[in-house]
Amino acid sequence: MNNEEFEARLQELRPRLHRYCARMTGSAVDGEDVLQDALVKALNARAEGLQVDNLGGWLLRIAHNTSLDFLRQRARRNVVPLTEEIECAAMPQDEILMVGFQTFLQLPELQRCAVILKDVLGHSVEEVSAIAGCTPAAAKSALQRGRAALRQLAAQPRDARMPLLPENGRQSIANYVRLFQEGDFDAIRAMLAEEVQLELVNRLRLQGSTGVRPYFTRYAGESKWRFALGAVEGRPAMLVFDSDGAMEKPSHFVLLAWQDGRIAAIRDFLFASYVMEAADWVRLPVL
Repeated sequence: MNNEEFEARLQELRPRLHRYCARMTGSAVDGEDVLQDALVKALNARAEGLQVDNLGGWLLRIAHNTSLDFLRQRARRNVVPLTEEIECAAMPQDEILMVGFQTFLQLPELQRCAVILKDVLGHSVEEVSAIAGCTPAAAKSALQRGRAALRQLAAQPRDARMPLLPENGRQSIANYVRLFQEGDFDAIRAMLAEEVQLELVNRLRLQGSTGVRPYFTRYAGESKWRFALGAVEGRPAMLVFDSDGAMEKPSHFVLLAWQDGRIAAIRDFLFASYVMEAADWVRLPVL
């Protein structure tokens, strides 16, 4: 496999790897950060001449270890205690895919890993043990306990996290959304900080107001989207909906960072629609 084929295969596997990372970290956005770190590690290993027979399994091991590193740095350890051995069937596929990422985060690490790999991604217990670095017996036990705990947690009411924003912060993002709705992209360009950074997730990165300005041209030339103020996982966001839909779920979203009243960073998930699979989001009223 040459380098071009290798990178094409990484792109093909990216949504599948994100499914794992997002559920391990409890966040669609954090899962994308972990995924990017894992892919960098894979590319570096490839550049050093490492050859692998099972690319998918190897990438999942990297994603697994990178997710654990992220969680340990964040030092969040929510555990659901289950002591007795229990046999529990998997949830139906359409149900488990809609379980919120934060719900998975409440499972202990090995239980979470086993349920995601077996019931979300379809791996065998033997593959789970290889990726997680445990015995098949431990993987099977973790799977059964994780399934039982996940059913209990999924039955609880699920509330989208609301952002904690000062009034000026809320007004800034609301103003940004309003200008998008009105198509006043010149006014938005005037709000850019000189060293603004743009990330079109899964596509490209740009820096500096001069380099970022053309980004808005694509939105200016499109009529397929509608924009709304909202929040994704408690982060204030511009939600982007297909114009011919009922605005039941965003197609993607945009996160912003501000500095001294100017836009310092834009993170647009247009080319990473897989992030929306089970992300917590909510529309917010414009005051």
